[in-house]
Amino acid sequence: MVIPSYWTRERSIGWNEVDAIYDHPAPLDSEATLARAIKSIEILSDTDFRLVIIAVATSEDIELKVEKKVADIVTSTSATIGVEVLLFGPSKLKQIHDRFISEDKQEYIELLQLRSYSNIRNVCIFIPHILDSEVAVLIDDDEIFKDPEFMSKAKEFIGKNVGGQIINAVAGYYLQPDGDYHIKRAFRPWMKYWDPYERMNEAFEKIIGPEPRLKETPFVFGGNMIIHRNLFSVVPFDPKVARGEDIDFLINAKMFGFPFFLDNQLSITHLPPPKIHPTWLQLRVDIYRFVYERAKIEHQKEIKGMTKVYPEDFDPYPGAFLKRDLEEKIARSCKLLSEEYLAQGDRNDSEEALKNITLAKTDAVPEYDPFQSLCALQKRWAELMAYTSKREVRSRIRQSFIGEVMKKSMGIP
Repeated sequence: MVIPSYWTRERSIGWNEVDAIYDHPAPLDSEATLARAIKSIEILSDTDFRLVIIAVATSEDIELKVEKKVADIVTSTSATIGVEVLLFGPSKLKQIHDRFISEDKQEYIELLQLRSYSNIRNVCIFIPHILDSEVAVLIDDDEIFKDPEFMSKAKEFIGKNVGGQIINAVAGYYLQPDGDYHIKRAFRPWMKYWDPYERMNEAFEKIIGPEPRLKETPFVFGGNMIIHRNLFSVVPFDPKVARGEDIDFLINAKMFGFPFFLDNQLSITHLPPPKIHPTWLQLRVDIYRFVYERAKIEHQKEIKGMTKVYPEDFDPYPGAFLKRDLEEKIARSCKLLSEEYLAQGDRNDSEEALKNITLAKTDAVPEYDPFQSLCALQKRWAELMAYTSKREVRSRIRQSFIGEVMKKSMGIP
């Protein structure tokens, strides 16, 4: 089980424009949600797994503080959960990078980074690979376990033959604080044409609600994702996607012949703090993501061993945002959002909302072939995984990041 934990500067300092953008990184002078997530593991009846906590900083200048903060939280909460714990952060990643340099494998350094959601997810699947795990269970630190059988359910289908098909990717789902899986957001006029929450709920009702328990899904949640070695040793997350890396990974996996299946009994409670970034910026990151993913789908070529996918394969969500009317959705939504800001006297935010329309047609459009880029990335990732599968290489890298928390839990002096 891997849980990344995102941290930013103290509240008195706040966000800096050069910082990495995450939905709700915790200020260093806060308690955050990590301790709550770790403590909730106590409820699980199956504790036959390792727990990996990844310390992520929004900026290099606070990395040491973040590692110490996370280490303190892990030390104070892990004694009662009954599982081995590994703490991983920037200092451990540097040791791996240094080892790649010493072995003349510098080309692998860019594949393992701790900045941006996709890069961090790749670290989340690289560590289970190095630990020789068959399965990676990806969880987020703003969630809590309420189902004692969660891990038993997570292991039930993964890697098994179900109905003649090997299941290499399982998606769970989020429960809201009220116990419902529907997303509840107050409607605002600008959402008339940009309706991801409505489309998500439509998809949830279609996939989560009815039987059978296990069915192919067009969506996946990054904080409730079960991935078998067969998949994570072949397909990486795409670092060119800054947000929505979970569904982008689902699209990539399907292209390489690994469909995701949702288990409608595999739920976790999602308790996220409020997002700290303005609406126009959250919308901008989504625009870049959908424009890029649509281009990736449009640039597909017939390649042996790969599956050609279409926007309709991902209906109703995210398929509704991968079609030809995407620019129209963006323009109409951003104009309404701009008017809303202007009515509130926020001229700067109003201009930023309008700027999204231009960016969607210019900067957001990749100047390269994103499908070809994905294929090249996948080749390099497979090479990295093959190289680090060698027993002596894996052993050296593993020793690089067995931290003090894990040493203590494993009885290592």
